[in-house]
Amino acid sequence: MDGESFFPEAFARRIEEQLGTRQARLLLDALDGDPVVSVRYNPYKTASKPALEPVPWSRYGFYLPERPSFTLDPSLHGGAYYVQEASSMFLEAVFGAVADSGAPLRILDLCAAPGGKTTLLSSLAGPESLIVANEPVRARAAVLSDNVRRWGIGNVVVTSADPARFAPFGHYFDLILVDAPCSGEGMFRKDRESRRQWSESGAELCAARQRRILGEAWDALRPGGALIYSTCTFNPAENEQNVRWLASQYDCEGTIDVGTAPEWGIERGETDGIGTFRFYPHRTRGEGFFAAVVRKADGRRRLQVPKPRKSIFSELPKSSVREVARWVGQPELMRFATVDDTVYGYYGRAFAAVREIAENLPVVRSGIRMGQLFGGRLKPDHALAMFHDLNPEAAPTAVLDREQALDYLRKRETDPTLLSEGINRIACDGLTLGWIKRIGNRSNNLYPKELRIATL
Repeated sequence: MDGESFFPEAFARRIEEQLGTRQARLLLDALDGDPVVSVRYNPYKTASKPALEPVPWSRYGFYLPERPSFTLDPSLHGGAYYVQEASSMFLEAVFGAVADSGAPLRILDLCAAPGGKTTLLSSLAGPESLIVANEPVRARAAVLSDNVRRWGIGNVVVTSADPARFAPFGHYFDLILVDAPCSGEGMFRKDRESRRQWSESGAELCAARQRRILGEAWDALRPGGALIYSTCTFNPAENEQNVRWLASQYDCEGTIDVGTAPEWGIERGETDGIGTFRFYPHRTRGEGFFAAVVRKADGRRRLQVPKPRKSIFSELPKSSVREVARWVGQPELMRFATVDDTVYGYYGRAFAAVREIAENLPVVRSGIRMGQLFGGRLKPDHALAMFHDLNPEAAPTAVLDREQALDYLRKRETDPTLLSEGINRIACDGLTLGWIKRIGNRSNNLYPKELRIATL
């Protein structure tokens, strides 16, 4: 069949068996085409929708006609949008079906890097919910942490732990997402190198690892809660067969209805009474994706929380609370605490859960890292600049045009005459980009070195 020479032979053969000759040819031809470019806007930082073609299953997703230089867009660095593959935004439709009460939720994103689905859940669940975003690989957890900081809603705890570490949190989470590491067949169009790395044995190993992760997640899901399982592969062994395994091992209810429209091109299916959703790039405007959603049977089991391994939070004195509170727009919703010598801000309704997570698991980032107090004054952290509810009047603002903003993001000098003495907020196109300090006739650019745009 056409296209076999561009794909592993075993993969092409299985796709033909799976879809039939004509549909398999269409799929492989699509995988040899150009990937679709899409972004998802941050509703907490962007007031109006752009004049772009919408992703039909997402309120905040839009297609771009071509791929721009995202690195040279200050709005990206200010957290106005996230570059996310359109098919994976289907999580929004699933979330709407399983969490429609509007009440604050405890959500676990178990395999979270680089952060596309975490930041989407952060937007959908609202500030007073808690999203625990876990990534076992520490280097990938650092990337996840950077993206969560830029998104800036303040309702995420980033952890780096093996999924088994969550089992002691019995019946703790209302919603668990297992976007499992997979063989990546759905990304063959975006990542040509992944074709050469693909193997049948690798896919089998992925399927076994996915079952292990699902089993470890199940105990942490509360009765009546929902588990979303997703991959970016076409392989039934990693998709429907794992759903069938889950249904055979645990008390699942497959009664969740997720609305779709025929024109979206999503293939709906059912495995042991559990609804499944497949995205094929020759039928939908997006990359390959699979999702299934199950509800845990509503048995009567008590929530379990492990005993804390350590106490890490300290209360702030009232004078310090007054200083810290002036930096946020709605301090009455917040709870402030210190870890070592750094001040953090959390939404009050989630703070108890944050404490339980942070005192039992290795945390990379939590809430909003506000900064450090010196002489009763806060030296603001970059994460505070990214916070959606930063009080813009807490420090003087220097409004830069796009070229000046790019120079700031490259950590070049900013004209001191544009600045007030002391700490300044740097803004461009209505977004905060970071902090800069003027000291007389010079300025100190406080943008994090690790985020600096390389000079072009």
